Amino acid sequence: MLKIRLRRTGARGQASYRVVIVDSRAPRDGAFVEIIGNYNPRTEPETVVIKEERALYWLKQGAQPTDTTARLLGKAGIMDKFKPIKEKS
Repeated sequence: MLKIRLRRTGARGQASYRVVIVDSRAPRDGAFVEIIGNYNPRTEPETVVIKEERALYWLKQGAQPTDTTARLLGKAGIMDKFKPIKEKS
């Protein structure tokens, strides 16, 4: 199963994250299929950049977001766009 989750980058104490598509069995910073965005919680307000088209594509393919990435996708408005697509299926 594919997951949409965060991959940690940055120095110790200065974490930033990439939003990636990974196999659910892969380790947090292991192999990934595609990078679809990034997230920086250290800025004010926190920075979230996600490629909407690719995120919707992977959601349609059955990728499951983790709780944190679901919140980020919701904040970017992507989950609202995915609900009508999901209901049609």
